[in-house]
Amino acid sequence: MNNSVGNAGRLLWAGLRALLVLTVVTGVLYPLAVTGVAQVAFPGKANGSEIEDASGKVVGSELIGQTYDLPLKEGEETASPDLKWFQPRPSNGLGSNSVNTQYKIILSGATNRSGDNADLITWVTEAKAAVVTANSTAGYRVKPSDVPADAVTSSGSGLDPHISPEYAKLQVHRVAEVNHLPAAQVDKLVADHTDDRILGFVGEPRVNVLRLNIALKQLVAARS
Repeated sequence: MNNSVGNAGRLLWAGLRALLVLTVVTGVLYPLAVTGVAQVAFPGKANGSEIEDASGKVVGSELIGQTYDLPLKEGEETASPDLKWFQPRPSNGLGSNSVNTQYKIILSGATNRSGDNADLITWVTEAKAAVVTANSTAGYRVKPSDVPADAVTSSGSGLDPHISPEYAKLQVHRVAEVNHLPAAQVDKLVADHTDDRILGFVGEPRVNVLRLNIALKQLVAARS
């Protein structure tokens, strides 16, 4: 009996010591080591890939999209887009039934609606009409066939900070007109902020909307 109790006690003490050692190693030392290496080797990425404007103020993350809307008016459920800025792709669905219209990280995820879903078809149709209306100017008419898919659909996470070069170029004339800038100058701004495929073959060309709008703000300020 005494031997059994003693053996059980030794096993429990051995298990407790293993738990304490593993807790210190995997719960304290390893995270500190990884954090230290990340801070030294990749400080920008380790701290959230923050983006600063011309004044040095942090205005967002390179990894998370954000909206560019007018102030919400009384009686409105969703704010209207501020058309002086380049607009991102929709965030996780469209219309008032969307679960995430404001790039809220806690609501990251897809809508999980099939291509023949009636609500999705309605949202895409309405979104395409809105894109055509918003981006058609006196000298530039957008056709529904000109609207790329990312202008009317969200990414899988609903947080994509990028748009396609095609969607960015579609917005050039509207942005130029609202900001009283030459369209050629705004078009060059898009070209300068278009990132190529990673390593030349991974993914697709893309435009980070926040970086593009920061450059646009600087351009507008320089002409004021």
